[in-house]
Amino acid sequence: MAGRIKGPALFLAQFTGDDAPFNTLAGITRWAASLGYKGVQIPTFDDRLFDLDLAAESDAYCDEIKGICADSGVEITELSTHLQGQLVAVNPVYDVAFDTFAPDHVKGNPSARQAWAVDQMKKAAKVSRKLGLDVSVSFTGSLAFPYLYPWPQRPDGLIDEAFSELARRWHPILDVYEDYGVNVGYEIHPGEDVFDGATFEMFLDALGGHQRCQINYDPSHFLLQQMDYLAFIDLYHDRICAYHVKDAEFNPDGRQGVYSGYQPWVNRAGRFRSLGDGQVDFKAIFSKLAQYDYDSWAVLEWECCLKSPEQGAAEGAPFIASHIIDVTDKAFDDFAGGDTDRAMLHSMLGVAP
Repeated sequence: MAGRIKGPALFLAQFTGDDAPFNTLAGITRWAASLGYKGVQIPTFDDRLFDLDLAAESDAYCDEIKGICADSGVEITELSTHLQGQLVAVNPVYDVAFDTFAPDHVKGNPSARQAWAVDQMKKAAKVSRKLGLDVSVSFTGSLAFPYLYPWPQRPDGLIDEAFSELARRWHPILDVYEDYGVNVGYEIHPGEDVFDGATFEMFLDALGGHQRCQINYDPSHFLLQQMDYLAFIDLYHDRICAYHVKDAEFNPDGRQGVYSGYQPWVNRAGRFRSLGDGQVDFKAIFSKLAQYDYDSWAVLEWECCLKSPEQGAAEGAPFIASHIIDVTDKAFDDFAGGDTDRAMLHSMLGVAP
């Protein structure tokens, strides 16, 4: 029988805070479960919820984390290492901005920051296996993105060298994920060097087709680039191991388009929206994923320029649940079939026996 998409689940990163129930794993998972979520994607970069270093060393702590989630009535869907993955590859133009994501002891030291990020990524592979998870989600980081628009013209070989270096950094990390039997679902995202299908193929080729290099599918980033996000599933469904359910809208006018004129989110032509408020065709996406037997989680990532996170989360669980398809194991026209009779087939085709 074909697989069934699991969910609804919630990525916790955008909901954490210093006030209860959002400042502890127990509190935020109970809150998520009360809204109807069956799973949670845990950010490994927020120590109010999760301590990755401790988890790598302590089986008891991992058991505690699993117990907290089970007591709340939710499963852990994946561990997120988006911020650590970002720091695996940082073009110097971003050094100051991305130091925000690093611990104090490596700030201002790009090589130490990268070494810390690589260590974090490897620990996440080990911890994912301890937690019984086959999938994690992350970013690739960015060396080439500052040169996205070729003016002045890029020197020959610049992009090839960028992707070769990106692969040199990631291949040893992915080998660790191979050792633990865990996939890395990269969120294909503008700002990362891997931001569409073409760049994913370049990365995958540079990695020699590494089997642990997978995709965290998020249609919002494709809509804002005006890509065909359904055709993307047709092309890369065998590499999609995770799914961020996030909505967006694109409303170009005479003043701005895809680049959105440096405007704040609320004034951009392309904006992230809460589920159902944007232009993404989720019925078609869930159908397409079901067609290809995607059987992992549908995880709400909330990033809306207008609606509150609390309202977005409350509306998101029933929205996802209503889109999950119970995949049939029968053909709708089975009733009209019959036993195969070779003589009858020849007769129907006018073929001599």
